[in-house]
Amino acid sequence: MKYAYYPGCSLQSTAMGYDLSLREVCLKLGIELVEVPGWICCGSTAAHSTSHLLALALPIKNLQLVQKTGIKEMVVPCAACFSRFKFALDQCEKEPELKKQVEHILDEPFPQGISVLHPLEIFSRPEMLGQINQQIKNHTPELKLVCYYGCLLTRPPKVTKFDQCENPTSMDKILSTAGFFPQDWSYKTDCCGASLVFTETELSLKLIDKLITQAKLLDAEAIALACTLCHTNLDTRQKDLKKISGNDYHLPILFFTQLLGLGFGIEPKKLGLKKHLTSTEPVLKKFNR
Repeated sequence: MKYAYYPGCSLQSTAMGYDLSLREVCLKLGIELVEVPGWICCGSTAAHSTSHLLALALPIKNLQLVQKTGIKEMVVPCAACFSRFKFALDQCEKEPELKKQVEHILDEPFPQGISVLHPLEIFSRPEMLGQINQQIKNHTPELKLVCYYGCLLTRPPKVTKFDQCENPTSMDKILSTAGFFPQDWSYKTDCCGASLVFTETELSLKLIDKLITQAKLLDAEAIALACTLCHTNLDTRQKDLKKISGNDYHLPILFFTQLLGLGFGIEPKKLGLKKHLTSTEPVLKKFNR
């Protein structure tokens, strides 16, 4: 299987562990990722707050680059990037005049027939679940965790068309297949504050505190996720929670691909598990790493 791969800015900086682990896991599963030649920032949070046309043109420009590779499916692991690509395609399809403006700005025809996929959509396919099961090298230790999807993957459902909006289960299925123990909880799509952590810090910290508190109430030993913004907030802000709630948490926050990689027997360093601010040692000890 071959997919165009759009890592986006965060996987080259704050979420390198996501990039490293996704590449390693795909290698084990026989998936070839072809990084989009010359890819540029999709605009993410900033573009659509400054220019509507820019917010559309940036994702479409990247899809034009994909078109030139001849590959019809593009993997976008960052939930913020995934959201922007989906929004751009949806709006241009619904508004022909807007589509013409984007084509004029980019001076190239609109890309045709390219699907934008999140890794969770690929890995949760029945045939991939079978391959994941076959790749488990050792018996996965009993590790209770919760799967956190966040806002951007599932909403708005008519645009992202990802899983079930209120109760997504793709990550749960993937990690269950790999031998982990995802717990059923009601906060899997609650907001963590995302980029508001910079402008509305106290509000965001309250949201983060609620998420981690609810995970701890289920005796979760880790939170698995698939969003770079969510990872940044939950991984880097746990020390700040003591100031607002008195909670002194040290709960490991891992990308679902890092957990898969551990199950596949891949070395922690290759999965970027030494790059977290909240230590992942409690999880690694379960794997005798």
